[in-house]
Amino acid sequence: MRLFFLLCLLVGLTAAGSRAQAPPPPGPGTVRGTLADSATGKAVREASVSLLLAHDSSYVAFGITDGDGRFFLPKVPLGQYVVLVSTLGYRPRLLPVVVTAAQPTPDVGTLRLGPLSHQLGEVVVTQERAPVDVHGDTLDFSARAFKTQPNAAVEALLKKLPGVEVARDGSIRAQGQAVSRVLVDGKPFFGDDPKLATRNLPADIIDRVQLYDQQHDQAAFSGIDDGNRQRTINLVTKRDKRKGWFGANGGGPGTTGRYQAKLGLNRFDNGRQISVLAQANNVNEPGISNNGGPALGDSGPDTQAPGGQPETQPTSITEAGEAGANYRDAWGKHAEVATSYLASRATVTTDQLIRRENVAGTTGPEASAPLIITQRLLDRPTTTGHRFNLRLDYFLDSLTSLRLTPYVWQQTTDLTRRNQQESTSGLRLLNQGQNQYDATFNSLNGGGNALLMRKFARLGRSFSANLNSTLSYTDGTAYNRATNTFFDTLGTASTQVLNQRTEQATPVHNHVLSLAYTEPLSLRTKLDIHYTGTDARTSSQRRTTDFTEATGQYDRPNPGLSNQFVSQYQAHRAGATLQKKRLHYTIGVGLDALRGDLAVHNETADTTIRRRFTTLLPNATFSYTGRHSRTVRLTYRTRLGLPTATQLQPVRDNANPLSVYVGNPSLRPEYVQSLAATYSQFDAATQRSVFGQLNGSRVDHRIVSATAFSPAGVQTTRPVNADGYYSLSGFLALGQRLATHKINLSLTTNAAFVQSPSFVNGALNTGRTWSLGQDAGINSAFNDELEFGLNANLTYQTATYSRLPAQNAAYLTQTLSANVFYQLPARFVVTSDLWLNNNTGRAAGFNQRIALWNVALARQFFANKQGELKLQVYDLLHQNRSVVRNTTETYVEDVRSRVLQQYFLLSFTYNLRQFGK
Repeated sequence: MRLFFLLCLLVGLTAAGSRAQAPPPPGPGTVRGTLADSATGKAVREASVSLLLAHDSSYVAFGITDGDGRFFLPKVPLGQYVVLVSTLGYRPRLLPVVVTAAQPTPDVGTLRLGPLSHQLGEVVVTQERAPVDVHGDTLDFSARAFKTQPNAAVEALLKKLPGVEVARDGSIRAQGQAVSRVLVDGKPFFGDDPKLATRNLPADIIDRVQLYDQQHDQAAFSGIDDGNRQRTINLVTKRDKRKGWFGANGGGPGTTGRYQAKLGLNRFDNGRQISVLAQANNVNEPGISNNGGPALGDSGPDTQAPGGQPETQPTSITEAGEAGANYRDAWGKHAEVATSYLASRATVTTDQLIRRENVAGTTGPEASAPLIITQRLLDRPTTTGHRFNLRLDYFLDSLTSLRLTPYVWQQTTDLTRRNQQESTSGLRLLNQGQNQYDATFNSLNGGGNALLMRKFARLGRSFSANLNSTLSYTDGTAYNRATNTFFDTLGTASTQVLNQRTEQATPVHNHVLSLAYTEPLSLRTKLDIHYTGTDARTSSQRRTTDFTEATGQYDRPNPGLSNQFVSQYQAHRAGATLQKKRLHYTIGVGLDALRGDLAVHNETADTTIRRRFTTLLPNATFSYTGRHSRTVRLTYRTRLGLPTATQLQPVRDNANPLSVYVGNPSLRPEYVQSLAATYSQFDAATQRSVFGQLNGSRVDHRIVSATAFSPAGVQTTRPVNADGYYSLSGFLALGQRLATHKINLSLTTNAAFVQSPSFVNGALNTGRTWSLGQDAGINSAFNDELEFGLNANLTYQTATYSRLPAQNAAYLTQTLSANVFYQLPARFVVTSDLWLNNNTGRAAGFNQRIALWNVALARQFFANKQGELKLQVYDLLHQNRSVVRNTTETYVEDVRSRVLQQYFLLSFTYNLRQFGK
């Protein structure tokens, strides 16, 4: 009842604000007209036509002329407006228009557009921009049409764009696809971490937001679409904001030891950009992803993880600090450079209660009963990292260029882990254990890309060579202390004590050389001939010694937990792709042949396993682009997935003595086939976006787990190859912007199915997971005083197991979130966000209702509201908890985590803005 009252209060505040200054309801009016060339009289097609309010030029409606140059803007309320016409090659036109009850459908007649030209000399050309422009497969949003509050970050601007969603953790989805890269004026900003741009750059310096699918550098240069793309956002800054100083600086203390501090200073001087950023907090707001490390590579099949949509609940408490600098400039006429350095430190505290129900029992008398493991885990790693990135573009001449993107990354991790665990089967207690694990790991990584691109005199002929190298060295020392008690069928206890030290070093050297030659066979047909050579070497030296009471030293070698091995993979891949490109569609088919050699040498046992793989890797792509930014893309890809060094190393890892992992040097690569179909459409006239995607994959020789449980309940897991892995996932995202109300609506439906084999106690187990989810959201900025958002999600998931059908499970997750911004008199601002979560169908004690309500009151100071004093309350109801369910092919587990509880924080922020100097 209390939660219902709070939700009503939030909605009531929203309604009150809307009554204070609500926009007029949609009316019956329609604005019509026709565009024609002033010289020839011919119709001007696909021109942008915008309807703006006369008193403040705010955006109301948008349309595009048809094949006869005609346009009409329906559902226009009564009032005074301005029609803005803009298109490439013509001067823009502004025309006043009035919609009245007596004349609800005014016709502006035929507007004749003159060519865009100006004389040389001191001429200032000003041009109004349409709210949304469509250029091929690129959506170009004008930031002016989507107003944000003063001092808002870019993240707030993105939330207002049709079809764009920003999650609580800062991750971005555009038309249903995850955005993995954010550029600033077409160049990297602090590498490729989206958060550093969206959370540190102010929205008021952005002129346009461009959204598109970016190919990798070599494919973009050759013009051959290989189907491998990244969803990318490019932030184009305003011309008058490219010279000056800006940044956000502030912080403050809170109760229960909480704090937050931030420093941001940016100096833009046209093409030269210098940024210095620093921040520190212990309120779960790390400013970077992956603690500043390099981006992770493609390490698995192109599939969605079992269980459908991932949980978004936090499961730990993070104290993080980062500091770095970003620099970009042109060095003369032939070079452009973008570089950054970032230092980071993060301590992540994970305190969890875990209940895992395995799909099978032990091999003892209770084999028919499931094995249930209850675990209390306290994990606290502290990671310090340093990262340096560089991108250098050097133009040797008008046809030849060189791009270098080296990086260096160093990281140190100090890990402390405490684990209490017990296993039961039926009504019998099998074991109890306490484990203390302390380790320090050091990693040094370096590498990057060197790309040489050469065009020739014949249009379409090109050659490119790309060398990608990764060099890394990781070493560490770990101390493993454990006391485990085992119980037999009579209840008799026996105790095992471990006290061990493990030293391990892992050097890795990976080199990939890619050569591509493109020859135009005709005006619309290209042939791409390519070759890729791979050389990957991994070594591992692991030495474990037991503690000796007599000497007080770790001086007794443990050969069963020690090993030294080397793995080497060499492959040659060659093939050709034929691509035909027409006005509206592109089709490409290709076939590669690959021969790979994998050798694993166990130096400890003096044994070597060699395997040779020869396979064909076909691929095909088809893309179609129609009117209203309608695109269809089909992609079929095949590839090999190599086993990792951990999977190959034939040594026992007993970091948790009750759950042991053993590698398998006999593993062979996975053969992955994936088929993806996407459909997207953005109708600029109706402001409606549709995005659908369907992914399917099949993996032969899939690397799966073979798990065995001893009569004492000890779990031993070993990777093996198996067939029978399939996955199918899809979603449909609908977005609608109601421009007259400044409201964005979104509906997203997602579904996923995964079938994965595994082995439990030597028997084949096939796990199948289904998920179906529905999400609905609305956000609006009625005016300068009120903004609000509301989102609801319902997800149903099931997991079935052939080995033990009694373990089949089904559960439901319901989530509701709401937020509001309201400008009070005297420069006071109140903000509030509410997050509700309800779980059903889970284990006893894990079906919980969670309400997280945060409220803040701020007072703005100085000219342009550049200063802000804020008092915020986190978890006002003192109900924040985290309950997550994880499903795999071998178990279902519920995890309850300790998360941030109620605190108050008082902070002051000053937003520096000084442009034109």
